Amino acid sequence: MPKLTVDGIEVEVPAGATVMQACEAAGVEIPRFCYHERLSIAGNCRMCLVQVSPGPPKPQASCALPAAEGQAVLTASPMVTKARAGVMEFLLINHPLDCPICDQGGECDLQDQAMAYGKGYSRFDENKRAVTNKHMGPLIKTVMTRCIHCTRCVRFAEEVAGAEEIGALGRGETMQITSYLEQAVTSELSGNVIDLCPVGALTAKPHAFNARPWELKRTDGIDVMDAIGSNIEIQTRSGAVVRIKPRLNDDVNEEWIADTARFGADGLKERRLDRPYVQFNKVLKPASWTDAFAAIRSALEGVSGDEIAALAGPMAGLEDMVALKDLLAGLGSTSHESRLDGAALSGPRAHWRLNSTLAGLETADAVLLVGLNPRVDAPLLNTRLRKAVRKGGAQIFRIGAGEDLSYPVHELGDDLAGLAKLPHGADEAFRKAERPAILIGSRNATAPVLAAAHALVEPLGLVKDGWNGFNIVASNASQVGALEIGFVAQGLAALAENPPKILFLLGADDIDLTPFANSFIVYIGSHGDAGAQAATVILPAAAYTERPGTYVNMEGRVQRALRATFPPGDAREDWTILRALAEVLGVQLPYDTLAQLRARIGSEWPHLASEGIAPAQWEAAALSADAPAGPAKQPVSNFYQSNAILRASPTMAACVAEILEGRAPMLEAAE
Repeated sequence: MPKLTVDGIEVEVPAGATVMQACEAAGVEIPRFCYHERLSIAGNCRMCLVQVSPGPPKPQASCALPAAEGQAVLTASPMVTKARAGVMEFLLINHPLDCPICDQGGECDLQDQAMAYGKGYSRFDENKRAVTNKHMGPLIKTVMTRCIHCTRCVRFAEEVAGAEEIGALGRGETMQITSYLEQAVTSELSGNVIDLCPVGALTAKPHAFNARPWELKRTDGIDVMDAIGSNIEIQTRSGAVVRIKPRLNDDVNEEWIADTARFGADGLKERRLDRPYVQFNKVLKPASWTDAFAAIRSALEGVSGDEIAALAGPMAGLEDMVALKDLLAGLGSTSHESRLDGAALSGPRAHWRLNSTLAGLETADAVLLVGLNPRVDAPLLNTRLRKAVRKGGAQIFRIGAGEDLSYPVHELGDDLAGLAKLPHGADEAFRKAERPAILIGSRNATAPVLAAAHALVEPLGLVKDGWNGFNIVASNASQVGALEIGFVAQGLAALAENPPKILFLLGADDIDLTPFANSFIVYIGSHGDAGAQAATVILPAAAYTERPGTYVNMEGRVQRALRATFPPGDAREDWTILRALAEVLGVQLPYDTLAQLRARIGSEWPHLASEGIAPAQWEAAALSADAPAGPAKQPVSNFYQSNAILRASPTMAACVAEILEGRAPMLEAAE
């Protein structure tokens, strides 16, 4: 490990580290535009200049210079100060003077570094270069005259997203960044280039001119659009969600989020349920909370516990499901189900988790995907697999049809029967692998598939000291939490065969409700989607940004979100609705506050009382079931509208129209 000095401070850094990393280890800030920790080194902005000896008598780019034994680095010498001011002067030659109307104003790296390292004036008076704006789809707004050619967006698209749709044309002064044929960028992670852009060249089109950064209140939250549990920052103004950005968490989402998490938030104010409704003569009419509760109490008269059931939807919080489970128990029912995708998951925790963890999958060397399209089901899981291929040389095999995943995949056909006997090439690759993994999409986690997968654990060495390669990829944010608390019963299909008289829907929309046409349906949710349309009584609830909640991601990681805004109108938090309803129905629930509810959760499930992952011991199981056969179920065909909030989002509708359906984009208004 080389030792060197930075401004007289001695530091020791790992072999292969750069001078910039050594400076950061010494606590010295180095300005940069093109460099990013998660992207390859480009070395083209030259803002990170430092003076190094021994070496040539000129400033050097610290991002691309390896740290070596005995180096003496100066970061604030007159030579460095003058060189950085010169670089900044060159960068501003063609940059437009439009900070007052730029969406990046207030959080712009160029703005900040021009103040910190620039001269405050320019000696150039030639005409500035102008570049036409490029069309990159309904999510990314471009003002390419501002572009400083740092190429962060190009490297992200190629290296992380795996969608080589952004690149550079021309050279020197004529160089321009653009998308391929100026078409919409189709990557499910495209919005991250907005955060990466150090200037205002790429900004969020749906949020343009909505608010200034210093006007926004920031609240920590958890994304519920998929089961990754991405850490997000919810930014609000005047009680409304303006935008959502990622929070850094290396173990979960690194610093990226999917486009649905970032841009679907405008669906929070559309199609909202803001008052109770009760059905009269087959027509839903507004009602008071008292009338709605009275209708439910009347419907429950003479109904036994085995005629009552509940279904938990994809975005339900842990507290809400526990409150609903407790209410049903008080009514004498144990018929509650969360596996709305038909999964047969049950048993020990290690049987339905992503045991390898998201970060651990980067080290896998042989991976079998079963009925899973990670690019759509969990885009940020797909980036981990892409890392495993690009950096570790992992081999990926897939059973089940699917689209291009942005890395080489050995296709083993669409028939799930292939899981019972892997082809020789795949079998050999797994037996030689040190860290093999199997990933089963929960939509295809049927009893036959799970039995065949469990039978492979020992022969393929999926579970060994320090490694568990048996993984279930949950299809939604509430699934693992529901399994943790036992919110499962006989399964959705069995429930549909023998419909209950009373059915509670906790935000459950994405199921066929036809079998329950004669049931008295109580819908507790935030949006007027399919569940609300089939309901007899609607109880308006809070969306995920409007309540504090606990969520368990596909790894079994417990995470908590804070309330960013309040629900509209008469809507209330789900668990408080259930607590009030229980009192009307004569059911005693042992909590009145969120703290008491969480204490009740901790008393029965101690591992859910605090954030983090509780260890899950692998227990071998010989499951009995028929051999799997037939094609795998396909993942959601519409990534942009996979839940009620996204279906209400105008931005997601624009993505469907342009990216999925290929319709011509609407003409963009001139600034």
